[in-house]
Amino acid sequence: MTFWCEHAQLPDGVAARVRLVVEGGAIAAVERDADAEPGDERLAGLVLPGLANAHSHVFHRALRGRTHDDGGTFWTWRERMYAVAARLDPDRYLALARAAYAEMALAGTTSVGELHYLHHRPDGAPYDDPHAMAAALVQAAADAGVRLTLLDTCYLAGGLDATGSMPLAPEQRRFSDGDAERWAARHEGVRTLAGERVVVGAAIHSVRAVPAAALGTVVAAAAGAPLHVHLSEQPAENDACRAAYGVTPTRLLADHGVLGPRTTAVHAIHLTPADIGLLGSSGTAVCACPTTEADLADGIGPFPALAAAGSPLCLGTDQHVTSDVLVEAQRLDAHERLRTGERAGLGPAALLRAATEHGHRALGQPGGRLEPGAPADLVALDLATPRTAGTDPAQAVQVATGADVRTVVVAGETIVRDGVHRLGDVGVLLADAVAPLWEDT
Repeated sequence: MTFWCEHAQLPDGVAARVRLVVEGGAIAAVERDADAEPGDERLAGLVLPGLANAHSHVFHRALRGRTHDDGGTFWTWRERMYAVAARLDPDRYLALARAAYAEMALAGTTSVGELHYLHHRPDGAPYDDPHAMAAALVQAAADAGVRLTLLDTCYLAGGLDATGSMPLAPEQRRFSDGDAERWAARHEGVRTLAGERVVVGAAIHSVRAVPAAALGTVVAAAAGAPLHVHLSEQPAENDACRAAYGVTPTRLLADHGVLGPRTTAVHAIHLTPADIGLLGSSGTAVCACPTTEADLADGIGPFPALAAAGSPLCLGTDQHVTSDVLVEAQRLDAHERLRTGERAGLGPAALLRAATEHGHRALGQPGGRLEPGAPADLVALDLATPRTAGTDPAQAVQVATGADVRTVVVAGETIVRDGVHRLGDVGVLLADAVAPLWEDT
């Protein structure tokens, strides 16, 4: 199988007239300045490596367009999120995740990291199959054709204040295994869901939801696998951590061995200079989710400073204000321009690395570069749409959106062709999955 690309984003820049020879789902050869040959699948426009969505809460997709009527804060938004979570069972979770992952694929995502904490029934009792909800996510990703990093999440407390960890609220019971040891025991079973396109990692929901004494247990259970954690998304989290432990959340994580090259800190917005140094010097990746951070009024993180300190930057769609990694990249750049008052921003090359190579690394997934040995995960952008016409291909990441994606290939298999997903009308799939979650609310 061979793909002929009008333009392709190679590791050293954009090249014209590139043939990608694919064998066994991987790129076997990259031929430059090549003519198309009979039998080649022609990809017009610009071909990128598959995009990585490093942070998803797929059930939050049901909240899009449903939480804007009364303003409020991050904390009041959570109440509607909990209400949706309470209505999900394995079948509904499968339907919603399948549709949401297909939507991501339409926008060029080939690998997604799912922070999964809907472990049990709404009252906290396990399902007959204790991994039923996780298995639904694995099936959904397979149906949608994307790679999945399942980040099995430890969630033990209902919050944090000066007295320490707070009890779980009723709506949080389904998230919890009771203690870190029981989470670790269940997590060992979740690891059996790993497969050719499925990586099983772990997550610490946050220092609010996982007591300090439990952090080491999660780190040990995640050994050798990706480990993610929400970090300093809101100032209230920092205040509570200082009141309870006398240190910032970043310092707490560092003191308990959480930080390191396999760890990704999600958001990392409200940081001190010392926090930035701890994250960077440990090689901890940082996942920015700019559309969510804007929607929830979280703030703008010090992302260029983190990158300069040594933290690779990647991108996530989090609560799915949009399911478009290209838009996240552009919003990250725009936020930095607004913060500094300068047009320098982050630049196309840095944004592309965040959307591809760094994201795949944070997920423990192969990919992110078009080179021999890499998986044949490809995204073809149309450079003749009203958004992209006249664009220098090397700057397309600054202007193209998921609406400009024409073809998506995962492991040599085409899952989006001419802007249509193999599952059919994704809008219908989403509407059918979301509607039951809002009945009688």
